[in-house]
Amino acid sequence: MDLWRYRELLPIRNPNVSLSLGEGGTPLIRAVNLGMMLGCPNIYIKDERQGPTSSFKDRQASVTIAALKEAGITEMVAASTGNVAISYSAYAARAGMKLWAFVTSLVPGVKMREIALYGSQVIKITGSYDQCKQVAAEFARQRHLYQDMGARTITSIEAMKTIAFEIAEQLTSIQGVQETNPDLPWRTPDWYVQAISGGMGPIGVYKGFREMKQMGWTDRIPAFAPIQAEGCAPMAHSWKKGLEKAEPVLSPMTRIETLATGDPGRAYEFLREYVNSTNGVFESVADEEAFRAMHVLAKMEGISAEPAAGVAFAGLFKLIRAGIIKPSDTVVVNLHRSYNASRPKHSW
Repeated sequence: MDLWRYRELLPIRNPNVSLSLGEGGTPLIRAVNLGMMLGCPNIYIKDERQGPTSSFKDRQASVTIAALKEAGITEMVAASTGNVAISYSAYAARAGMKLWAFVTSLVPGVKMREIALYGSQVIKITGSYDQCKQVAAEFARQRHLYQDMGARTITSIEAMKTIAFEIAEQLTSIQGVQETNPDLPWRTPDWYVQAISGGMGPIGVYKGFREMKQMGWTDRIPAFAPIQAEGCAPMAHSWKKGLEKAEPVLSPMTRIETLATGDPGRAYEFLREYVNSTNGVFESVADEEAFRAMHVLAKMEGISAEPAAGVAFAGLFKLIRAGIIKPSDTVVVNLHRSYNASRPKHSW
């Protein structure tokens, strides 16, 4: 089972099965011990570590590369804090495409080596992620190359909506159909929690839940809780101030480099609308809270997560303590990527 199960709802005319690495179809795991500790028994983990490169970015890369291949494009540019470049590198290699990967100097050496291993051209930029994106954009413009635009790339958003489809289908398999409306085929959680940098993930996931509601598969969209690292939280801080546009963070002060997007641009405007319309919240947590959450997750559930995913769980703890997430709520947390990326993929 992979994301191509939903191919009729994806922007690819004829999906090339030979390009697939088995992306999607990641398990939904009930966090029994964590739920007991927090007094919230229905916490589920969408384990995106099980993707081909151990990241939910595999969905983005697989659909985008498939669309580019279908369009006859053979070379592309991507700016990344690590995970995006790794995913794109794997799929570009499989599709016979050349990738120019622009990364910041803060990206760990192990990730840079993994990107280069696939044959991508790695360009290290000494500066912030936003500066890295600017350099990549100018490079793509001068060479007339396709550039991945993150949240502004249609295929990326479309790929991420498959997370919502899987959550609803899996939750129904686990909990059964909704008693209040058994005619609806799938069940949705009360909350969806995810750590964010540029915000592309939740934008796509929201689109998935919205489409399911429009098609009559579900009757509601869960409340959204995007979580940011306190040292680079332009969306969370701007939302709490009631701002319609995000105030950029010019100098990110977080050690969690994969979440260091200082200027989210229009992504904030979209997410602000989605959070408000679902009665959700933006929240931010300190790096230390994220690192503690990583240890708690490992000790309580036997799950190893990287710091970015630790931010999501630290945010979950904070929202439960504040009484925003109720004990009776069903919560799904997106687990982005494993701390040790060399993990096999499993399907559900």
